[in-house]
Amino acid sequence: MTGTEFSISDRTAEGALMARVAELLPDFAAAAAEYDERAEIAVGHLEALHAAGADRAALPERVGGGGLGYRAFGELVRMLAKADPSIATIWTMHVGAGVALAELTADTLGPFFAAEFLAGRRFANALSEPASGNRFLNPQQEAHAVEGGWTLKGAKRFVSGAEIADYLLVNALVDGVPTFFGVVPDDSVIVVPIWDTLGLRATRSQLLDFDDTVLRTEFRGRAPGPGDFAVIPAGLPAISLGIADAALDALVAHARSRVILGKPLTHQQWVQHEVADVQTKLAAAHALYERGLTQADAGLPASFPTLVRAKYLANKVAVEVAQLGVRVGGASGYLKRSPIQRHLRDAEAGQLMAYSTEVLAGEIGREVLGVQPE
Repeated sequence: MTGTEFSISDRTAEGALMARVAELLPDFAAAAAEYDERAEIAVGHLEALHAAGADRAALPERVGGGGLGYRAFGELVRMLAKADPSIATIWTMHVGAGVALAELTADTLGPFFAAEFLAGRRFANALSEPASGNRFLNPQQEAHAVEGGWTLKGAKRFVSGAEIADYLLVNALVDGVPTFFGVVPDDSVIVVPIWDTLGLRATRSQLLDFDDTVLRTEFRGRAPGPGDFAVIPAGLPAISLGIADAALDALVAHARSRVILGKPLTHQQWVQHEVADVQTKLAAAHALYERGLTQADAGLPASFPTLVRAKYLANKVAVEVAQLGVRVGGASGYLKRSPIQRHLRDAEAGQLMAYSTEVLAGEIGREVLGVQPE
């Protein structure tokens, strides 16, 4: 099957893709703890995903890809996140940047970026600024006009997979307007080696310093708009849901194997009650997310606010499930070798991804209360 044969309406091809990715997941999961411990990007796993056709499938048909639908894309990210959330995060950001550059520059260099994406080149989002207040689509840094384009001096943070990226999606203010560019990293783009986080360590989401980096006119894109494949809003809830799924599985496995006073932990009423609470919340988060993806596949404007709520709920539920895992795991769950503690660290990271739960709560609350933006 070639990429041109894949279609959103071809469920057989979609199922075949999922099956190929599923075959990779046991190896991803088995190595996740080691890559996390070393804070190392699993480059070979990303290459395996590309070889399985995941990149080609995620690229929209209108720019030369397979045209994977939102529901299938969301399920793919969730599967990856359950096995290794760092891989899921890097891949989501890679797809987000690659698809955006292919779509936003469709009238100019879009075919070039699409071809590079299909050829296996690596893409990364360099949008979030230290002073942007978590709103990565609203840059505060001004680009200054020079011959052949503009220059950017400033920093972009949490650039997942920055060290292996061939191309960056960068934004800056041009004449006061948020503007998007493709950038080929050169000596003016400096990786600041400060990555030492608690969770999602294997994403190596570094801080990048742009030292008068040229934003070339021919690499300039239009603003994102309706009809573009919304990779990041569709992918972020799935990362937290995958982490929550893995945390619940680890909790259940521990409760079944750990014997207290002659019976497994599963027989203790407090464990049953707490598990009932988090599992029900997790099921609700999955259902809300599925609703948002279904709306997105139907082209409904309601999809974006639904996905916003899905991220908010998924972030919070993932932390609840992981925290319960630590409580049920007890001292053994607190050990570094236990997957339970890693799930908690990764779950906390989801709440910090833009938009953070605090920012989302403000957005949702103002909408519900009818408060107009200031």
